[in-house]
Amino acid sequence: MTSKLTLIASRKPQAAKAPPILEIKGLGQIFKANSGFLTVLEAINFNVQPGEMICLLGPSGCGKTTLLKILAGFLNPSSGEVLLHGRPVLRPGPDRCMVFQEDALFPWLTVAENIHFGLKGKMAGRRRKNEMVAHYLDLVGLASFAAYLPGEISGGMKQRVALARVLILEPEILLMDEPFAALDAQTREGMQQMLLRLWGLLSHTVVFVTHDVREAVTLADRVVVMDRNPGRVKKVVTVDLGRPRNLDDNRFHRRCATLHDLLRSG
Repeated sequence: MTSKLTLIASRKPQAAKAPPILEIKGLGQIFKANSGFLTVLEAINFNVQPGEMICLLGPSGCGKTTLLKILAGFLNPSSGEVLLHGRPVLRPGPDRCMVFQEDALFPWLTVAENIHFGLKGKMAGRRRKNEMVAHYLDLVGLASFAAYLPGEISGGMKQRVALARVLILEPEILLMDEPFAALDAQTREGMQQMLLRLWGLLSHTVVFVTHDVREAVTLADRVVVMDRNPGRVKKVVTVDLGRPRNLDDNRFHRRCATLHDLLRSG
């Protein structure tokens, strides 16, 4: 039987032929700082294909989170534009959902109630909403923890809840801001594999911010390597490895070494 992760590779050739879902053109961001101005992003250009997993990789302070907020519509750029299906992104929308490093769960709501909260305002009956919650609980492996409070589950489980709360909205694009950075190495690897499984099942387009080279090579179809002062795109690197990826393979380690060299170079 074909594995769920193999489904990812099988849909990529079709995605490559489609028009970009996101186009980032000449993007710049300047913030007022004290008595002057700070240029955070400058001349950012790249495209994202439908169903693609893109990682934004770079050191702290290179503007990765700022760029993600612009893609989400939380910030308007100082220059340039973001196009979604050829139309300018001017505000947040349900087609783009963001997962943050902090889980931001409501501590007084159960796991199921936190996921259900994402459906507020959605036109569906109570029974249908309960079915959706049960479905996404099952997808993230938390069906048996539905009645637990956030304070009663681990950090990795909390991020699963946060992910399910976003996925239940069925966005086209998932924007992820270092969501696994605070987790221990073993839990982090498990979350990466779960994300890949869900990506294979649900076919989202994912833009994932990280400062971890190994994470970028594990996840990405392409890695947008960024430099700082100001934040610019240094290079876009295609990760030409099959899926599922063998993290002990020499080719995997060579891709990691290539990205490390890019981050170290001036």
